[in-house]
Amino acid sequence: MSKAIPLRQKSLQPHLALIAVQLMFGTWPIIGKIALRVLPSTGLVFFRVTGAAVAFTLIRIATRRPTITRKSDYARLALYSLLGVVINQFLFVKGLALSTVVNATILGTSIPAFTLLVSILLGKEKFSTRAAIGTLVAAAGVIYLVDPFRADFSGDKTLGNLLLVANTIAYGAYIAVSQDVFKRYGALTAISWVFTFGCVAAIPLGGYYLAQTPLRDLSLTIWLAVLYIILVPTVGAYYLNAWALARVAPSTVAVYIYLQPLIAFALAPLVLGDDERWNSRTWMAAALIFTGVALVTWRARSRVMEEVSEHPDALGH
Repeated sequence: MSKAIPLRQKSLQPHLALIAVQLMFGTWPIIGKIALRVLPSTGLVFFRVTGAAVAFTLIRIATRRPTITRKSDYARLALYSLLGVVINQFLFVKGLALSTVVNATILGTSIPAFTLLVSILLGKEKFSTRAAIGTLVAAAGVIYLVDPFRADFSGDKTLGNLLLVANTIAYGAYIAVSQDVFKRYGALTAISWVFTFGCVAAIPLGGYYLAQTPLRDLSLTIWLAVLYIILVPTVGAYYLNAWALARVAPSTVAVYIYLQPLIAFALAPLVLGDDERWNSRTWMAAALIFTGVALVTWRARSRVMEEVSEHPDALGH
């Protein structure tokens, strides 16, 4: 008989998972830049999506997770795949290839705003002054950290920036609309189908450009980068993100995205040889970001505690 998990620990688990997600996602642009030195953007999407689809499906079969019981849910999962995998992956990777990590970081901060907006429009969440203030405080921290004056929004990078903006809209909508199915079937079942549907676009498009790439000439470093991208910021991050999404509000999931710049800025010097180091600006930004996240998530944590007190099985198994 499994040992019961304390209520307070259960309420904190989704938030700890979301912190882990941002640690994983925060490394993605950095490692992605390494792979994009020799791989076409569509080819990298091919490896990421198909690799994750295979991994999720094998794990789902091995663990005998629930199957999809409603035919209409397949259509929903296809839509989630379009928003969260196909559009998101192709636009982000192409945008990252054309633009910079700094620009991608700045533009990625709009995801929580789009998530909250879509959730409010769909009636899934109500407008909250606390959440609005928290979002603004966290956004201020990110903007202060990356310093918009360093970002290049002109010349050849304009198209990349536009693609990154479109990516944030798609991913914000994905977070906002996908919660119900994740709750119904569990994170692993739902996310495996999301990536399986994603292969419909990733395989033909990515395969076409990979056929023109001399894969046998790729170095071990590139292959390790590809393997890392599949396993960590894809399989690990998408699963934990879906698991948390079944337990907390979409806007709460989205606001944790503000932690990614801190991670990226901390790791970029180590991986890419950047000269940037933590300084007074970084610490001030960190304080603002964590304050913003706390403001947005405080009410959600309190509400979860109240709901579980009334319904002990509300947090799942």
